[in-house]
Amino acid sequence: MANTILLSVRPEYAQKILAGTKKVELRRARPRLEPGDRVLVYVSSPQKAVVGSFQVEKIVEEPLPALWEMVETKAGISPEEFYNYYEGVSTGVGIFFKEIRPFNQPVALGLLRKKWSSWRPPQSYRYMSNTEYELVRELGRG
Repeated sequence: MANTILLSVRPEYAQKILAGTKKVELRRARPRLEPGDRVLVYVSSPQKAVVGSFQVEKIVEEPLPALWEMVETKAGISPEEFYNYYEGVSTGVGIFFKEIRPFNQPVALGLLRKKWSSWRPPQSYRYMSNTEYELVRELGRG
């Protein structure tokens, strides 16, 4: 059975993911993900909503120069942004994705809290149960 995570992404990067111009998400730490796993995209403030999903194609952990070579045309950021993000670490993680599925309607944080009173958006990511995934996906269908 596929794992699912809820990934918190800044609005400008979420737009690029949904538009198909960003094909890899960069992280400082490697989540427990494998090819075929699912990722729900949560857009941080000011939107505060889950806007779609994608499937993990592959995940790599590499020294920064090698990672940059792999992602420079796919990450939607400049070299300066890349190296600033990874300041203080020598390796980085790239989550390559496919099958990007924007939701028909964003699932707002307020609605999620009505369904789950304990709902808290992650700072980076959090693992989700299949029940949580299915509920969010249904809400996004509209």
